[in-house]
Amino acid sequence: MTTQQLDLFANGAQGQKPLSIEEFAAEVESFTDFGKATQVLEFPASGFQIPVYVNEFWTSKQRAAHSIHEVSYRACFKPQLPRFFISRLTRRGDSVYDPFMGRGTTVVEAALLGRRPLGCDINPLSRILVLPRLSPPTAAEVAERLMTLDLERPIETRDDLLVFYHPKTLLQIANLRHYLLIREGEGSLDRLDAWIRMVATNRLTGHSPGFFSVYTFPPNQAVTVEAQRKINERRKQVPPERDVKRVILRKTSSLLGKLRESDLQVVRDAACAPLILTGSSDHTPDIPNDSVSLVVTSPPFLDTVDYEADNWLRCWFNGIDASKVGIWQLRKSGDWQAAMTGTLRELHRVLVPGGYVAFEVGEVRNGLVLLETLVAPAARDAGLVPLMVLLNDQVFTKTSNCWGVDNLKKGTNTNRVVLIGKH
Repeated sequence: MTTQQLDLFANGAQGQKPLSIEEFAAEVESFTDFGKATQVLEFPASGFQIPVYVNEFWTSKQRAAHSIHEVSYRACFKPQLPRFFISRLTRRGDSVYDPFMGRGTTVVEAALLGRRPLGCDINPLSRILVLPRLSPPTAAEVAERLMTLDLERPIETRDDLLVFYHPKTLLQIANLRHYLLIREGEGSLDRLDAWIRMVATNRLTGHSPGFFSVYTFPPNQAVTVEAQRKINERRKQVPPERDVKRVILRKTSSLLGKLRESDLQVVRDAACAPLILTGSSDHTPDIPNDSVSLVVTSPPFLDTVDYEADNWLRCWFNGIDASKVGIWQLRKSGDWQAAMTGTLRELHRVLVPGGYVAFEVGEVRNGLVLLETLVAPAARDAGLVPLMVLLNDQVFTKTSNCWGVDNLKKGTNTNRVVLIGKH
């Protein structure tokens, strides 16, 4: 069963020649793996004669993704999306990059497929969530390290956090936080500490006993203290005692559950020198010119995200000042397109000639804005070539509904990927 789920080298074997754009287009057009024929539409904006392919290319009927991906993060795409492009457009040893890394789906999937992972994100939490999974420990190593930690020592805690945590649980969290911040400050935080920090950051709040907190939602961001107080009152709940070490070990076992020794060796070989940056996607001087074979990414959508409100608890745990994280706040289409043009210019610099960008977007504002119509001119202005759009239709949608009505109206049922090339 594990082998079926994790056929890591299908379409990606050592030495396999990547598909040409003509071969890739032919495969997409004839794709029937999940029982549907590809529909070919015209691009929904003037000035671009590029095909739009509609089919179910990945996800809902595909084998389960690797367990190591299961780290909650806002608006992340499924691992099958980057796998679709990585396995067809690169070979083992090629560099695969995500300039809006998030939880690291592209980066981790690239490593699992034997590609060199590169990633960047303005959010410092992203690096905390990604790097440990490129050098995963064993569950036994994590258990041994946790046994050495005294999480019951008297230590100052934040009383306002008692709306989320039982007092004994909060004491353990505060001790773990203190230990990790001291280790980081001393420069002695090692791969086991980094793994424990990653898992703990991911377990701070959620909706099941697998988290440190009482019931709250969603699991990838924290509500305010006042909002949690209202949740507790409405549900007539009080925070139960959780064993922090036990929760960390349980999540560790889950993340590593499908990681075979052969997979581990592939990841370690591919990620022996990972380049994981914290910074802006439009300025990445650490990445050499003409060095990246493929970019698979999903940018921040045209919307307002209150980073400080969403991530205040994760930032507190990791000693990060959330108010100083320069997340883009892009409300206007013109501003969003200009920001994407800047990023795409930087991608033009780092891409090898003949390299590709798979740029995943969605429709926003009830389907009235299709971001692919902004990405295509941005790519052209950056010196890149828009080649096609893949619209991954995860439900049996009528062709007439593909541009923002009925079940696609909210932008939740599809991935829309603009494939862009560098001559």
